[in-house]
Amino acid sequence: MEHLFTSPLVFVILLQIVPSVPVSVFTTAPIVEVRENKDAELSCEFKTERDEHPRIEWKKTRGTRSSSPDFVYFEGEFRKSFKGRAHMDGATIKLKRVTQEDAGEYRCEVSAATDTVQLGEANITIIVLVPPQTPSCEIPSRVLTGAVVEMHCREPHGVPAATYTWYKDNKALRPSFNATYTINPHTGVLMFTSVTKADTGQYHCEARNKAGPPKSCEGVHVKIDDLNVPAIIAGVVVVCLVIALCVFGACYAHRHGFFSRHRGRSFWITQCQGAAHISRQNLNRTEDMNTRYSPPPEEKQQDFKHTHSFML
Repeated sequence: MEHLFTSPLVFVILLQIVPSVPVSVFTTAPIVEVRENKDAELSCEFKTERDEHPRIEWKKTRGTRSSSPDFVYFEGEFRKSFKGRAHMDGATIKLKRVTQEDAGEYRCEVSAATDTVQLGEANITIIVLVPPQTPSCEIPSRVLTGAVVEMHCREPHGVPAATYTWYKDNKALRPSFNATYTINPHTGVLMFTSVTKADTGQYHCEARNKAGPPKSCEGVHVKIDDLNVPAIIAGVVVVCLVIALCVFGACYAHRHGFFSRHRGRSFWITQCQGAAHISRQNLNRTEDMNTRYSPPPEEKQQDFKHTHSFML
């Protein structure tokens, strides 16, 4: 029985019964997180049906400067920025001194021309971790009681995006039910709905992520001032007095004719009226003369008769 299973014929029969596996490609680490200037490994493993020397290619599909994929490994050699700082181990890439330019999505492609399924691929994403830098903070130094106040904290360079913590007098502010403020740890906004004297203190913000140590902005002392009610009342009284003086001056000017439409033109109106009166008198005289004048009577044409004779 043992001799039967060890015969070459039995091995040939078993090989024909076991189904063949077409090319398959997979990765043990689909997401690779690496700190800047550290080394990274892009895992790619494959199995083929018949082809013992398949064709291996690597492409960067996202995070490129163009819309089309960039070749990383093609025709047995590395391209562009990968040349000289990467090497292959099977189908796995080992990359040295990772930079932010290396962040993106990559695809490992294995082509087996003699297999039933000729192409297999696996996708790997590189996330380059960048520690936060010193955040920029917007903190007012003086505020009136009862005012709405917003303090801002921003740090745009860290990867992943930083989360923010606000401190007052070196103690972390925590949201609570009766607090006069709200904190958004993702946007870095600290907002007071109505500040009180108790909110006076030294404020600063801290940005942190998992890539490195946290960074803080310089603290600012915020002073909460009471509303100066007497000064406000005095200001209102002064404004009212100014308005009253303006109204009184306008009424006085109106009474004395400073705003009259005929002021400054009365002399000319009088002169014009006098001229009109003189012209009217002249017109009346002319009409009277026309009425009194009568033309001389017309002589009737009669036959001429010699009544007297004289001698020279």
